[in-house]
Amino acid sequence: MALFAPQSGKLADRFGQRAVLLPGVLVHTASGAVLTALALTGAPLWALFAAAVPTGASVPQVGPMVRARWAAKLEGSPLMSTAAAFESVTDEFTFVVGPVLATALCTGVHPAAGLAAEAALTLVGGLLFAAQKGTQPAHDRITAGHGRRRGGTSALSVPGVRVLVVAFLGIGTVFGGMQVSLTAFTEEIGDPGANGLMYGLFAAGNMLAGIAVGAIAWKTGPRRRLVLGYTALTAATSVLWAAHSVVLLGAVGLVVGLCIAPALITGFTLVESLVPAGARTEAFTWLTGAVALGQAAAVTVAGRLADAYGSSAGFLVPLGGTALALLTVVALRSRLEAHPPGRTIARGIGHRVPVTVD
Repeated sequence: MALFAPQSGKLADRFGQRAVLLPGVLVHTASGAVLTALALTGAPLWALFAAAVPTGASVPQVGPMVRARWAAKLEGSPLMSTAAAFESVTDEFTFVVGPVLATALCTGVHPAAGLAAEAALTLVGGLLFAAQKGTQPAHDRITAGHGRRRGGTSALSVPGVRVLVVAFLGIGTVFGGMQVSLTAFTEEIGDPGANGLMYGLFAAGNMLAGIAVGAIAWKTGPRRRLVLGYTALTAATSVLWAAHSVVLLGAVGLVVGLCIAPALITGFTLVESLVPAGARTEAFTWLTGAVALGQAAAVTVAGRLADAYGSSAGFLVPLGGTALALLTVVALRSRLEAHPPGRTIARGIGHRVPVTVD
């Protein structure tokens, strides 16, 4: 998903979201069905891996597409931050409810019921979303007639987007590291049932902070908010490894969750000012893909560390990921500044294009 999502976003910017959503939803549903069938029939592991690749690669990028629609409708409006916060809260709600629902279906109905429900919800929700033509942003085929075609330029060629990708990789390490290390911690203390409550506190902190960020009329610029928010997130993750009780770790996890939303939402808000309208869907998919990639890497590394040295070692992964990302954001923060209308800025190596605002 992390590798193919940006390509999906780029195609959506060029041909329209609906043109990408419809085949993507169908491919994902079919791939998920094949993966489920192979698992139920005891297929070899290589076959499961082969089926998992198209299943992940075809995940419909509805979240980034929604954010691109908000950016198109609210361009230049202070309500963009509120819209980004709303998206963050609803995303986090699905991360809280989704695992609980999937677990209940797999244990109470059938082991395949979780995947079946995901495929059905994706199919129905994706088709309903694709049917909303009125809010779909203009794409290259439309804007080409107005002299605004991007000519295939990738959103990743914008320096600020590359900085945000690194920042979101760090956020992904928090999600992945917390998921694995909390599980390891509750197993160590002999109370695995506490894992759901503790991760729920972490997710609740993220949701509450998202609501607060959306409700505040900010006077501080988004670039400064990102640096301050990421500094707070790094500081919060720095004490995770030292918490050795359920109460203390739950409290620290809540604080970490409270610090994620400001950094995440501000990053999405910056896209609106950094990236041309014709490349925003791709930009948003690069950011969500970075979170997924960071999470996948953190799950692997934190799992190995927790197995070898205990849960405290696993909690070092969020700290390492956020610290490296913070250094990058601080060092390259000038690239997160929106350029004024009519100014020429770099769009990649070896060429420049003028940026104008209609």
